[in-house]
Amino acid sequence: MKKDSLPPKDELRAEYRREDLGEGVRGKYYQAYTNGTNLVLLSPDVAAAFPTAEAVNEALRLLLKLAQDQVRLSPRARGRAAKATTHS
Repeated sequence: MKKDSLPPKDELRAEYRREDLGEGVRGKYYQAYTNGTNLVLLSPDVAAAFPTAEAVNEALRLLLKLAQDQVRLSPRARGRAAKATTHS
């Protein structure tokens, strides 16, 4: 069996002109992209405080926990909570 000794032909041009690429559509995939992601752009001062995505997540989890701990019950709900603990 004889091996092909010719290298594969390189089909890339040395240079392309804008006209060679066809007409582009601005924002063609924007809606699909935004539906499939939950990326958030941080302000530069906030981004400087959080060097990694994990640091941001950790801070937000802590904030959520603090907010949940600070939720105040209405007087009626407090009364129910007190009754529930005395009847247990």
